[in-house]
Amino acid sequence: EPSSIPTIVPTEDKRGEDVPQRPPSGSKGDPHFRTWHNEHFEYHGQCDMILTKDPNFVAVDGGPIIGLEVQIRTKLVRFWSYIKSAAIRIGDDILELEGVAAASDDDRKDTSYWINFHHQGELTTIGGFPVTLHVASHARRILTIDLDSRFPGQKIVLGTYKEFVKVDFVNASEESFGNSVGMLGDFRTGKTLARNGSTELHDFSKLGQEWQVLPTEEMLFHNVEQPQFPKKCIEPEDPQGQRRRRLSESTISEDAAKAACASSSNPLDRKDCVY
Repeated sequence: EPSSIPTIVPTEDKRGEDVPQRPPSGSKGDPHFRTWHNEHFEYHGQCDMILTKDPNFVAVDGGPIIGLEVQIRTKLVRFWSYIKSAAIRIGDDILELEGVAAASDDDRKDTSYWINFHHQGELTTIGGFPVTLHVASHARRILTIDLDSRFPGQKIVLGTYKEFVKVDFVNASEESFGNSVGMLGDFRTGKTLARNGSTELHDFSKLGQEWQVLPTEEMLFHNVEQPQFPKKCIEPEDPQGQRRRRLSESTISEDAAKAACASSSNPLDRKDCVY
């Protein structure tokens, strides 16, 4: 059974209001998913998937209601996969971030992003929300979408560690994501649901296949990679096999991964981050 929503501890935002804090939901680079109810699972197929979407996300500045959609693209490496890029659409704007195996401290030259399909275009807003780029190190890039103007204290964070991409929904609430659907499940119940909104899927291979991007859903990435529906997500050779091998098949050493993940206070998050 899904766990209950984690305990939420209020903090104070810049307007002096109490804003609940909760563990970020989302997906880590080597596809570890954390649902809205803080449950962890893995899916290692290769395809484009709907992480979450809501066609009626928010009305900005009293205007029409605009939607939100987040897609991830995974790449298979024999027994496992990793998120190589993520794309988010808010309203008519699309922001995509792709991992880079070798990068420098140059914030633009070695940051592989597209804004409305323009490579390294000017970053100001997406769907009316401010977006900023931060270079944490030569291996790490962070794009932050600040939702505070409508949802105090909330952010969507796209990050890279070399070729790995992650997506975090920081301090998500029922007000902002209560009607969303996708790989992260149902916000209110924590159930990982099929597209019909009622069938609960406990087999995460089936869940990944279920939320593969369909032809009726606009692909948000700047290019097309296989497989695309009706071709199914490509499954790993041995989805139940040993997992620790994955670091040796990437450009990231285990020591480097542990150092990069040391800041996480949650033991499950540290494990997910490293392996």
